[in-house]
Amino acid sequence: MTSVARADIPQGHPDVAVDALSEDQARAELHRLALEIRRHDELYYQQDAPEVSDAAYDALRARNEAIERRFPHLVRGDSPSRRVGAPPAAGFAKVQHSVPMLSLDNAFEDQEITDFLARVRRFLNLSADDPVEILAEPKIDGLSCALHYHRGRLVRAATRGDGTEGEEITRNVLTIPDALDRLDGEDWPETLEVRGEIYMDRAQFQELNEQRKEAGQQPFANPRNAAAGSVRQLDPRVTARRPLRFVAYGWGEISASLGQTQAEVRERFQRWGFRLNAPARLCETDADLFAYYEEMQGQRAELPYEIDGLVYKVNAIALQERLGYISRAPRWAIAHKFPPEQAQTRLKHIRIQVGRTGQLTPVAELEPIGVGGVVVSRATLHNPDEIERKDVREGDTVIVQRAGDVIPQIIGVVHDKRPADAEPFHFPETCPCKLETPVVYPEGEVIPRCSGELACPYQQVERLKHFVSRTAFDIEGLGTKTIEAFWRDGLLQTPPDIFRLGEHKGRVLNREGWGDQSWRNLMDAIEARREISLDRFIFALGIREVGETTARLLARTYGDLQSWKNAMLTAARERAAAPDEHKKAERVGPTYAELCGINNIGMKVADAICGFFQEDHNRQVLADLEREVTVTPVEQAAAASPISGATIVFTGSMARMSRDEAKNRAEQLGAKVTSSVSRKTDYLVAGADPGSKARKARELGVTVLDEDGWLDLIGRA
Repeated sequence: MTSVARADIPQGHPDVAVDALSEDQARAELHRLALEIRRHDELYYQQDAPEVSDAAYDALRARNEAIERRFPHLVRGDSPSRRVGAPPAAGFAKVQHSVPMLSLDNAFEDQEITDFLARVRRFLNLSADDPVEILAEPKIDGLSCALHYHRGRLVRAATRGDGTEGEEITRNVLTIPDALDRLDGEDWPETLEVRGEIYMDRAQFQELNEQRKEAGQQPFANPRNAAAGSVRQLDPRVTARRPLRFVAYGWGEISASLGQTQAEVRERFQRWGFRLNAPARLCETDADLFAYYEEMQGQRAELPYEIDGLVYKVNAIALQERLGYISRAPRWAIAHKFPPEQAQTRLKHIRIQVGRTGQLTPVAELEPIGVGGVVVSRATLHNPDEIERKDVREGDTVIVQRAGDVIPQIIGVVHDKRPADAEPFHFPETCPCKLETPVVYPEGEVIPRCSGELACPYQQVERLKHFVSRTAFDIEGLGTKTIEAFWRDGLLQTPPDIFRLGEHKGRVLNREGWGDQSWRNLMDAIEARREISLDRFIFALGIREVGETTARLLARTYGDLQSWKNAMLTAARERAAAPDEHKKAERVGPTYAELCGINNIGMKVADAICGFFQEDHNRQVLADLEREVTVTPVEQAAAASPISGATIVFTGSMARMSRDEAKNRAEQLGAKVTSSVSRKTDYLVAGADPGSKARKARELGVTVLDEDGWLDLIGRA
């Protein structure tokens, strides 16, 4: 089960160049990309069943990041640039990563690599001529894995999962010879987490597929799927029969330093017995990196394993620590990906799907076609404007490019292969939910929606699916078909009904396929989720614009359910009383302004949250849920830090570190960084030319620090 259905994905403006997007188009496109990429992450990381090629997926991410660079004030709380992977799949115990296991940003053009190096120098306050040594490595296409060692012995292995929580796969990993159960040498730290990639060599992959064909089994689509599927076998004996390999490339939790450079750590890994992704090279200039890229692209087909690009890492670990991370990726590393692939196939039908917030999404059903090792059978058509602009018709031969995560992209139509009887497609004026509710286009949006709201059965069912999804309440046993059937029979209408299913035991046991054991399993799964963290609870409510990252921000800012709910109700009242033409959050009200001031939220997200709390039905559901579940406060990080829990605003330019580095350091130490000054601000850090924020801080009695005072506070001279 995925928490984002195809019908959830709005249309956006996929064919408008980034430089040509209006602000409204950019907002709609970021919405589409957030949901598309999320769904593809779930297919790739959870189910090992990607619908698009890596290149197509990477193109989606690249477009998202390009739009965010042009419109930084539109960055969404659930932006793909702020998360990684997908939640762990069922069947394995869950493991919390003590150090987040993040992904990498991607680059496709040489200029993007030049820009990356420029950003590194700018963040570190270096000049354009200052050398920054980069270690370049092949990027093996496999399954990321973390191996935990205590005193040189393997004690646990886990998948990446969603970067915060993965799957415990120790028994399976012990069957892989390269994933060492005991380290060589004696100079390893007492606690050591080695991160790397589980993969399958090309020749062994081909041999495995031949064996499967001879046995009448379905062959694997590509080596990555074969490796991931092999590791996720519940029976480790099956894993043991698969020719899996492991290479080490990084580390997580450690009790002692591993060295001063990335290259030095590689040498230690090799000394302890690990295989490495090779050949690697130390580079000092852009030209060195581009030469290595061209060389490896030429050798790609000759390598014994699949690679989908290269990884560039700042070599000095001290610089890595200063650069830190954005929400889903390190600032000190980037993946330089190889070009995408395309194919032609026939478009059989155009279907309309309805998402949980009423979006109507046209989806192209295709004759299945292999593109880069993955079979593609569907592609999103985004919105009516795109269908009309491309003149896409049922029966057309279309060009499909795998350059995105959820559903592949239709690049265009092969007009000379169009059937004579192909008719233009007319987008429906009423929702396919059969209620004959009109399709509407909200002001400023290109995404058509069903006007039936919660009367629309598609929306009711999709909201229930979202509520039980793995990144929300994560209730085992309530899959798509079960929820649809329970909804049809009146057992479930709203989320709180899930926790009252015990009242309907007789009706459930009378259903085909249900027995005492399956009923007990379902009840146990529901009872296990009567206590849930605040961030998951917020995300599960399905508020528009509130993804996992935004939910975590809200939970961390407000701490507990009552504080969050009270603040949102107050903000909603302030928003309802304010004229629509107000463009500044401060003019709406102080609580609304505080909400907008949380890093990466802003007025659009705040308005969506306020809209949710302005609806009687939503408040009733929330109150009903409070009677059924216990919502635990969020745990605050970095409790020992002198600024843990403090609210900090930065203004003006800084000399000894960039402002981005200062914000990053504050968040690492557990502080909340906001963009506006209020009575709840604890510190304003003022660099040169601080402007009006410093004056307002002094008027409100907020502590104002210069750069030296800030460094003294956090203990850095």
